[in-house]
Amino acid sequence: MTIFQEGHALLIGVGGDLPGTVEDARGIADVLTDPARCAYPSEQVCLLVGPDATRANILAALDALTRSTSPQSTILFYFSGHGCRAESPTGEAYYLIPQGYDLQKLYKTAVSGAELAERLRALEARKVLVLLDCCHAGGVGQAKAPGLELAKAPLPGEALALLEEGRGVVLVASSQEEELSYAGRPYSAFTLALLEAMSGVGVAKKDGWVRVADLALHAREVVPARTRGKQHPILHFEHADNFAVAYYAGGETEPKGLPFDEGAVEIEPQPGAWRGQQIDVAPVLSGTFHGPVTVEGGRQIDQGGAEVAFAGDVSGGEVHIGDRVTVSSTGERSIVFGSVSGGEVNIDEGGAALDRRAGGGSGERRCIHCDAPLRTGARFCSQCGRPVTEG
Repeated sequence: MTIFQEGHALLIGVGGDLPGTVEDARGIADVLTDPARCAYPSEQVCLLVGPDATRANILAALDALTRSTSPQSTILFYFSGHGCRAESPTGEAYYLIPQGYDLQKLYKTAVSGAELAERLRALEARKVLVLLDCCHAGGVGQAKAPGLELAKAPLPGEALALLEEGRGVVLVASSQEEELSYAGRPYSAFTLALLEAMSGVGVAKKDGWVRVADLALHAREVVPARTRGKQHPILHFEHADNFAVAYYAGGETEPKGLPFDEGAVEIEPQPGAWRGQQIDVAPVLSGTFHGPVTVEGGRQIDQGGAEVAFAGDVSGGEVHIGDRVTVSSTGERSIVFGSVSGGEVNIDEGGAALDRRAGGGSGERRCIHCDAPLRTGARFCSQCGRPVTEG
């Protein structure tokens, strides 16, 4: 096997209300640094996920690419998170939304399309692939701020203008302007397609290389198929060569297979369908609780009004989690308590989705929504596509 010494990558999975974006970025990092597949030097792949995916870290990593690469380098930039177009009385701007953003100060807490284009323009490399998985349901596109109108947007206009300069930049976005991107397990529909192509699936030439067109064309073929024609990746390729992005088999020509279990692939039934039953456990109130504790309206609230997560014992009463909650950036959709006794735990979304009383037994696992049987380890129902909980 041969190392692809020219390969450099910056991979970002923001997490937050999109926990799957963390796993998406990690999946790309794993296949890029796999010596049997893309064979990038691990020290030349920068991964920023969850709390590390801040504006400061992203811009610093882009600046580091400028210093560490050369005209002969191949650079892959991957961002999975929210992207939006913001209109205010002072004008319109595109932003990639990182961790720690402030709607009132997007110009200081998010990464603008102008800043991204400026960093890309500073690169000496003439083989630069930008992959954007940005148009996700919910999140910042539904947020409100005085004097600010936000809209989902798959592509920064400034980066599109950069393509016209003939700098060897290719841009692939996960969806068209009016579409949303579908999440999935183990990866999103778009990232699954990228990982397949990086592993040699659908390459035009079996010569050991995966090229820009291989990635884009494979995504354009399989993503619509997996989303019932609702998501269509787009390629901007006007002024660049069809350059090699990486090896697909460590310098050999025979693919090594997929880096995930193809039989376990699940795509959400509609964008955002898997977001509504996730829990944000970042703020923690620990100790022993007596009497009812209520969590509702997307905010975890104790009887004193503080935002909380729970640790320790909850006894003698009821814990209720209401119709709009979010998850930590770990990617695990789970709720963890200490011991629960003498009461019950309810999790619902418009209606009861889980009613697990203390001391309850276990039996055959079935979907709590449509009562279909569940395979071992499933987190999503193969019948209705909705999230399930461990039985």
